[in-house]
Amino acid sequence: MRSELSSGMTSSSSYSASSFFARFWSSALRSKPLSPAVETSVRTSSGDGLVRRLGLFDLILLGIGASIGAGIFVVTGTVARDAGPGVTISFIIAGASCVLNALCYAELASRFPALMLDYHIGAASIARSLASYVVSVLELIPFLKDNIPSWVGHGEEVLGALSINILAPILLVLLTVVLCWGVGESSILNSIMTVTKVLIVLFVIIVGAFEVDVSNWTPFAPYGLNSILTGATVVSFSYVGFDAVANSAEEAKRPQRDLPFGIIGSLLVCVALYIGVCLVITGMVPYQYLGEDAPLAQAFTSRGLKYVSVLISFGAVAGLTTTLLVGLYVQSRLYLGLGRDGLLPAIFARVHPTRHTPVQSQVWVGLIASILAGLLNVRVLSHILSVGTLTGYSVVSACVVTLRWKDKTSSQASTRRISRRREGIICLFTIACCGFAAGVLFRYGASFVFLILAAVIAIFSAGALYLRQVYSDPPGFSCPGVPIIPSISIFFNIFLFAQLHYEAWVRFVVLSIVTVGVYAFYGQYHADPLGSNASIVYHRAPAEEAP
Repeated sequence: MRSELSSGMTSSSSYSASSFFARFWSSALRSKPLSPAVETSVRTSSGDGLVRRLGLFDLILLGIGASIGAGIFVVTGTVARDAGPGVTISFIIAGASCVLNALCYAELASRFPALMLDYHIGAASIARSLASYVVSVLELIPFLKDNIPSWVGHGEEVLGALSINILAPILLVLLTVVLCWGVGESSILNSIMTVTKVLIVLFVIIVGAFEVDVSNWTPFAPYGLNSILTGATVVSFSYVGFDAVANSAEEAKRPQRDLPFGIIGSLLVCVALYIGVCLVITGMVPYQYLGEDAPLAQAFTSRGLKYVSVLISFGAVAGLTTTLLVGLYVQSRLYLGLGRDGLLPAIFARVHPTRHTPVQSQVWVGLIASILAGLLNVRVLSHILSVGTLTGYSVVSACVVTLRWKDKTSSQASTRRISRRREGIICLFTIACCGFAAGVLFRYGASFVFLILAAVIAIFSAGALYLRQVYSDPPGFSCPGVPIIPSISIFFNIFLFAQLHYEAWVRFVVLSIVTVGVYAFYGQYHADPLGSNASIVYHRAPAEEAP
């Protein structure tokens, strides 16, 4: 009797587990139909909701504001210490990869209200850097110099990765209040600060160009191609801002027309600015003598241009402020979209009736970022951000391919479509695996024969995607060269992913498990398979409303 009871309990638990995973797999594979309103993304009506207030120029400034932070003054120099003047090539490679990613992002942005990347970590990292620069500016006042404790803004190491910073959470709270106040007010602040920092960067490039010694560019790649590719991996997150434009689709006046131009335009401006700063900093000072904390400012100081160093500090504050502002803005809109779809609690889907901002989501984002910024150092946060960025771009590129596959109407065609769909997914997965394998082989100095083999397999997989699948033309902006460009994007992103330290891989696995866990134990039971977009309400800005 006891054995029968035990056998029954085992059978029951086995059935429950299999039922759980079957439901999970079915929920993960289901798709939500797009309504015509979501496809066009131009609907307006009365009621409570988001306001369409952002024009093309606002979107371009949004992308630049998110991308050009203190990194242009700091990362350019720190990576140059490892890659030499070849850091310019690192930024070009990362920029070229992001152009491919931007084309994929632009297509999805013109079709969907929101895309995602994790801005919590980015906001926390940027807030700590901003706090450090604010303290540096305050220390220009004589009676404050060397009198501000390290735990206030620079950060005080306590234990391992634990580092106390008081000013960073305060800055996050202030910017969260601005964002809760309204998108119009935050857009004005972003525009002013972005124009200011771009003018400062241009001034720095022009002044620095007259101080360049071309002999400092020789040798151009002292540590070889490997260091340049590793540098490209490190600086890839410097372009992360262009996807912020995609997340503003619901508040753009003409999303189908303006979003693609905003994404690609902001990215090209950022590539040009990064290249200019790289050439200037490596031409002014030999790469091996560049400082670690403020390399560009120290380069100008060594040339007797102290006033430019002061200007760089103000530019860094302006740059980090806009980057942080946009990061907080984007993450809240992501929570808004997930809340509407039932993947997060309904409180995240609420929009303030008069401010037309997702206040609850915005406060949550500010709270989490404040905790991370107050306790963790920049190095730990940055490693997590880089691995998430490359993976997110790859997922977006894969989505562009799968969403273009045509549906069939007959039952026989439907069966064939399912078979070809699985075949296409296998091809995409193979391309990603080949990119990772090529990256690992290159990182550890394996024979180029194996690298070529991985590339050839990826090429055949991309060819199978091109020949075996039938692709439709999407409404709005269309990414050219599908599936070839998305396939190149996936391969290259995962190749760069493989260059990261193994600790970044471990962090990625942990974060992925947490994310899948949230969906497994909450999202799959509350997700709306038909979508809740039919109840979404949009507004034009008051001046834009029809009479």
